[in-house]
Amino acid sequence: MCVCSESVEFRETCSMDEAEQRWRAVLARDARCDSMFVYAVASTGIFCRPSCPARRPRREQVRFFATPEAAAQAGFRPCRRCRPEQVHTQNAQAELVQTVCRYIEANLDGTLTLAALGAHANVSPHHLQRTFKRVTGISPRQYAEACRLGSLKAQLRAGQAVTHALYEAGYSSSSRLYERAADQIGMTPATYRKGGQGMHVGYTIVDCPLGRLLVAATERGICAVSLGDADAALEGALYEEYPAAAIRRDDAGFAPWVQAILNYLTGEQSHLDLPLDVRATAFQWRVWEALRKIPYGSTRSYSEIARDLGQPTATRAVARACATNPVSLVVPCHRVVGTDGSLRGYRWGVERKRALLEQEQVRQQEPGERE
Repeated sequence: MCVCSESVEFRETCSMDEAEQRWRAVLARDARCDSMFVYAVASTGIFCRPSCPARRPRREQVRFFATPEAAAQAGFRPCRRCRPEQVHTQNAQAELVQTVCRYIEANLDGTLTLAALGAHANVSPHHLQRTFKRVTGISPRQYAEACRLGSLKAQLRAGQAVTHALYEAGYSSSSRLYERAADQIGMTPATYRKGGQGMHVGYTIVDCPLGRLLVAATERGICAVSLGDADAALEGALYEEYPAAAIRRDDAGFAPWVQAILNYLTGEQSHLDLPLDVRATAFQWRVWEALRKIPYGSTRSYSEIARDLGQPTATRAVARACATNPVSLVVPCHRVVGTDGSLRGYRWGVERKRALLEQEQVRQQEPGERE
């Protein structure tokens, strides 16, 4: 818990106890308090956020303010190192985007133009578009399409008729839905409603250094690469997405692809250039392409990937794209770590992520690496 939030009084009055709580937060450089107050230093005329890395002043030189605006009105300047004025701006932007997201979710069957969304949020359409994309990595239109698609898939899986499901999900016409279906769900809505009936998916499961490895593919390329401890769980996840597809085990048909992945896992091969058949949004594809460019044995942080994509505030969207990657290893999402180097989450378990990175780093240092 943030040391400055130990009592409700902290946020309401400026008592002696509150001041001491704030001072302890400053001494601890507690980033969780950055959005709750700023501190100003009388000797320098500068105010900072609690987590500022600058050397700590003497206690008698410090004053506390609830907002950067209050500190500025008192004659203090914002620190150029920690940029305290940006924290509240970021919070305001996040609140704006949350408001718009909730409105979109509740009005999928309505008119969701930028003008309408801007009027609801009391901002200009241009400001809304720019802020929404900066925070989420996608536009309001793309978010609305993702919501409609999620609603449609849920209703189709529940057995609803396509015509009923498409209007319930907010699509204005069947043609508008079908023109996007192939790219977004890999099949027509009717086929998806039938659990992938008519599709042909082959798969195999083999032993690997990280447990059991499932590789599945359509006639166009690999559609799933999964790691686990038990065959039943791996097969269950594959059947759950397309319960009526023609799925069959084919241990011989994918031998070259499987061998390439096994060579990668044992350090004999550093790059996987295999054909893929996966569906994704434009943003997901951009993230996955960025992941494939991370050199073998190296890592990047989620924020670095976001900056490389030209969207530095889309860190969470990058993390979501990594979490939804269906072809692990081929798209090396394990090479993305926290800003501090921590491993964070991994769909197949943090221990597997650690093992993959250690294997790559050791192999990278060995001479005569085989390609």
